[in-house]
Amino acid sequence: MENIQKVIKQFKLPILSIDTVPESFSSEVYKIQLINKKNVYIKIPYSKDKLFREYKMLIKLKNYMSVPTVLDYWEGDETVTGALLLEEIIGVPCLGRIDFQLAFQIGVNHAMLHALSMPVYGAETKNGFQPLENNDWRNFIQQTFIKFEKHSRLELPNDLYEKSIRHFELIFPTLPAPDGPCIIHMDFRPGNILIHDNKVSGIIDFESARVGSTEIDFAKINRDVWCKYEGTRDAYISGYESIRPILDLESILSFYSFYDAFNSIGWCRLRGVDKHQAFLNENIEILRKIL
Repeated sequence: MENIQKVIKQFKLPILSIDTVPESFSSEVYKIQLINKKNVYIKIPYSKDKLFREYKMLIKLKNYMSVPTVLDYWEGDETVTGALLLEEIIGVPCLGRIDFQLAFQIGVNHAMLHALSMPVYGAETKNGFQPLENNDWRNFIQQTFIKFEKHSRLELPNDLYEKSIRHFELIFPTLPAPDGPCIIHMDFRPGNILIHDNKVSGIIDFESARVGSTEIDFAKINRDVWCKYEGTRDAYISGYESIRPILDLESILSFYSFYDAFNSIGWCRLRGVDKHQAFLNENIEILRKIL
């Protein structure tokens, strides 16, 4: 609680209560009730790059779609990475059953994000926008896989690790041309979609968002929605295509489901297997089914 107390003092907030938000797996997020009974949120990102990334994205999107309004911003010091003070969006994470109507709306909101075309691939960092070298999205995908590979291999049985490497080498060269550059979320899943009265009320958690290709942004919605609730994929696509065309999902979905699971295993290793054992096991099982 030392970090949050320091941030509250920095923002000069007259607080009534503090509650930890449990659905945050990377950064620290707190729900703050002020003395006037108004709720706000404080987010302390995992790194300064994530702080700047989310701040810049929220500013860019605030007049375009429903995202948290930034009320205050602190760049941090030697002990705290920084913090965002965010206005509350009325709604709760979309963690229950998803029907066709809601799937349609989720598709609309996702497409609105992807409809924001940008000149080059890249991401916000503490030193400003960093374009990808040679504007090469495919190289970014390959280098990210390589970065996580050395960590994922420590958690995988040898046979599953070897199958994963061969699968990447076989499928990666066959991917279609990227669909971008545009803004992508990179963690578009039900926990980051807020709903109210069975309608999408907002999208949150842009700390991993960047300018990329839409192809990578469908893996989690496939895992957590389409594979669980029959008919939601068609409803989602209908909503999405009311805003912009969707790429050929059959050409990329299997690869990125594999890619997301493999990299997530490395992420668990980096962030602590003891804290993320269930997520680690879930992704190992996804790999087994794919391979």
